Amino acid sequence: MATIYQKHENWSSRATFLLAAIGAAVGLGNIWKFPYITGQNGGGAFVLVYLLAVFLVALPILIAEIAVGRWGQQSPPNAMANVASSQGRSKAWSVVGWFGMLAAYLIGTYYSVIAGWTVVYIFKNARGDFSGQDAASVSAQFDTLLASPWQMIAWHAIFMGFATFILMRGVQKGIEAAVKVLMPALFALLLAMVVYGIVEGDMARTLQFMFNWDLSAIDGGVILVAVGQAFFSIGVAMGLMMGFGAYLPRDVSIGRSAVIIATADTGVAIVAGLAIFPVVFANGLDPAEGPGLVFVSLPIAFGSVTGGLIFGTLFFILLFFAALTSVIGVLEPMIAWWQERFGLRRSLAALYVCLSLFVLGLGTVFSFNLWSQWRPLAAFDRFASFGYFEILDYVTANLMMPVSGFLLALFVGWLVKPEAIAAELQMKNPALFRVWFWLLRWVAPVSIALILYSVL
Repeated sequence: MATIYQKHENWSSRATFLLAAIGAAVGLGNIWKFPYITGQNGGGAFVLVYLLAVFLVALPILIAEIAVGRWGQQSPPNAMANVASSQGRSKAWSVVGWFGMLAAYLIGTYYSVIAGWTVVYIFKNARGDFSGQDAASVSAQFDTLLASPWQMIAWHAIFMGFATFILMRGVQKGIEAAVKVLMPALFALLLAMVVYGIVEGDMARTLQFMFNWDLSAIDGGVILVAVGQAFFSIGVAMGLMMGFGAYLPRDVSIGRSAVIIATADTGVAIVAGLAIFPVVFANGLDPAEGPGLVFVSLPIAFGSVTGGLIFGTLFFILLFFAALTSVIGVLEPMIAWWQERFGLRRSLAALYVCLSLFVLGLGTVFSFNLWSQWRPLAAFDRFASFGYFEILDYVTANLMMPVSGFLLALFVGWLVKPEAIAAELQMKNPALFRVWFWLLRWVAPVSIALILYSVL
């Protein structure tokens, strides 16, 4: 069957594009993953490398990705093919779009399961399950949730039901409507959490932990995780921003928009650390606790502070919506491709994609209980302790996304005519264009190549 190209909706304005892009980037990667990854990788040393990775590696690729999306006007594989064809290059470069889109889809299969935890915690906090509870009790409640596959499946299904409903409604009526109110509210609440950390938590130790940059703690492993987290957090090399770029009007500045997206996303990650670590240290918890950090440390705070029932419930509601906008973002490119490839109605394409993601997400559900002892790659020393979820997380964030970013940087930096990409970006300052182009051509691919070499 021949590929069917369809014209998609556009964002109603630059502001709604930014809200949607920031909403897709800001989510569990910032509030759930960044704090515990920071804890596991030495604190300040990791934060320093992460900041460098964001602005020297991820941001140049983000600009290129949005530009290719707007230029190609289609889902990532077809956008890459369109741009490649216009530059006299092989349409086989569509593989870059496929690689990123598949990485995002696989991330969605476990992201949605973890997002389901936020739904559980809305009700648990509202019932007062954490009131007056110590760390051991709150940890036990979290462990009980993970041990029950049926509970996790139910919450996973509820979360995907919300995502499916929004995606079936389309870009303007669905995605835009969801992010206009929810993301500003999340930002405000995170700042309120920081204030609480200053008053009730151990902010002094937090600042030392996050900003005491001990360079001796930096090694190849820290750099790899930092770059992977930068890509994961901002949504680079996942097809997400390329897909969103396809809906972007031509009068919007890509460079300025990308800087706003990267800065806002990074700011939220840092603020999340400043909100969570004071509670962690004040309650004697381990900052390297792992994926359950947010679901253990924050409930302790909510259970001990006046107004915790209301404040905590609102936080988990907003965390739920932050996760929702992110899942919407990673699924949108796949839905667009289904529409283009098979000529499906928007609602039917969204239903197919969301249903398949729910089914594949069961693997993550089982990795915390029925498959908890299964080590698929036990024959390899590096992955001997990895379960299904850890492997999926590692491969997508630390291998697939960097490879996708590497190939995209090579394509735009070396195979697209400089004057053609300059015309698409329309940067008014030639010096800024030259700096960006140099970072895209040299710093981004060389950095990613060295990192990949260190782990292969």
